[in-house]
Amino acid sequence: MDNEIIGYEKIEKFNPEKLVKLQEHYKAILDLLGEDTEREGLLKTPLRVAKSMQFLTQGYFMDPMEILLSARFKENYRQMVIVKDIELFSLCEHHMIPFIGKAHVAYIPNGYITGLSKIARVVEAYSRRLQVQERLTTQIKDAINEALHPLGVAVVIEARHLCMCMRGVQKQNSVTTTSDFVGAFEREKTRSEFFQLIGTNLH
Repeated sequence: MDNEIIGYEKIEKFNPEKLVKLQEHYKAILDLLGEDTEREGLLKTPLRVAKSMQFLTQGYFMDPMEILLSARFKENYRQMVIVKDIELFSLCEHHMIPFIGKAHVAYIPNGYITGLSKIARVVEAYSRRLQVQERLTTQIKDAINEALHPLGVAVVIEARHLCMCMRGVQKQNSVTTTSDFVGAFEREKTRSEFFQLIGTNLH
């Protein structure tokens, strides 16, 4: 097999100037922590972390409105549309330690729908930033509401915060749940139907 690529080709985009500066700063941090940055295992660590941080915060360069509007279609459907169990990975802005979980997103169209994958991409765009879960929940709701003008939007996020597991209170199995609703989902009957469909018992 010549030079054929098996599987997939990993494509990553980095800002070269920021990469150099981040690499220098992370090397300095390792030095301050008392590490030997010249030992074999750490020689490329500053560069790896610099690339990692650019990847984990790439949401700053994604436009959620543009994502939703790029696949907005007229459709006479006025029932609930739910995309549930959307995996999310974000960084807590207080400690820059990950929180990991899933988002459940629903909306009731009012003349327009969007591509289902665009909902997941909006979650990605906002979660790949320094975040707090409460703001992340509201940002997703607001973007969908502004782009589609639906009859209602509901967002629920369930996540484990490693800052609670690894430091501070050190509670290993705690899960944080946040929710935000607008329009039709502010009615108890509609909200209860949403919770039933996503299989989450919230009150």
